[in-house]
Amino acid sequence: MWNPIALPSLTGRRILVTGGNAGLGYFACEQLAGAGASVVMASRDETKARAAIRAIRTRHTGADVSFQQLDLADLASVRSAAGALAAGPPLAGLLANAGVVGSPERRTTADGFELQFGTNHLGHYALVALLLPELSAAGTRIVHLGSISHRWARLTPSTLDPSTYRNASAYATSKLAVTAFGFELARRLDLTRSAATSVVAHPGFALGMFTPDRPGIAAHRDAPAWRGAVMRRVAQGKDDGAWPLVRATVDRSIPNGAYCGPDGWFQLKGAPAIVPVRRHARESNAASRLIDLSADLTGIELRF
Repeated sequence: MWNPIALPSLTGRRILVTGGNAGLGYFACEQLAGAGASVVMASRDETKARAAIRAIRTRHTGADVSFQQLDLADLASVRSAAGALAAGPPLAGLLANAGVVGSPERRTTADGFELQFGTNHLGHYALVALLLPELSAAGTRIVHLGSISHRWARLTPSTLDPSTYRNASAYATSKLAVTAFGFELARRLDLTRSAATSVVAHPGFALGMFTPDRPGIAAHRDAPAWRGAVMRRVAQGKDDGAWPLVRATVDRSIPNGAYCGPDGWFQLKGAPAIVPVRRHARESNAASRLIDLSADLTGIELRF
């Protein structure tokens, strides 16, 4: 059984984590760096990223963590980051973790896309598409951050371009897009005999109230005691929520196209494992239409 407490040595492996300065991304960076990986922490906020790097080094002296400027809500920033990353050493892993979780009012990215879809899916789609030649050459493991919320969404013209904005629907649709793209990318990597692999992972129900303190890292733990007592049964901290993401990134026994998450009830908490996913998330025709739409919107083709 894979041991989530003791990672194998990752010395010599360069791993990119988007949104690594807080939450799940921070703990993924901390865990990867603690095992010796050379972690590239991609973030739009350099001040917060530098604070996160200092926090990691208080736990792992001399940890190899560097900062990469990246704003997934701005395609110009994505292009710039992709150029810098392609010019550096090969990536063993790309953990596409960053994202927007909820926006009460409709907001847009720098390029005019709805914020959650534009950041969570289109920004990562563009990054992967721009880097794909290098990722294939290096045999990179690409990990996409899914969510159980994908279960309640569908990829249709009306959900991808709704006439009325609804926060929860926009988030669920963005996460289904991330998930469907990850699975379709895996299928196409197989068809083209690429050495790169694509896996989708999700953290279960990971809450700040159960997340340990780290200096300079916002935890968002404020909640009444009764809520914590109730939620403890079905939720876990973001440190534990990062384990399925980390396992998907470094454990090569996880096959191309797998779905990783907590193995407990309803996949809300538990040990990281390969878990079932709803059938519609693997529907190739809908995913292919999504990729065509993503290429049209971003102006970036997915070339194998």
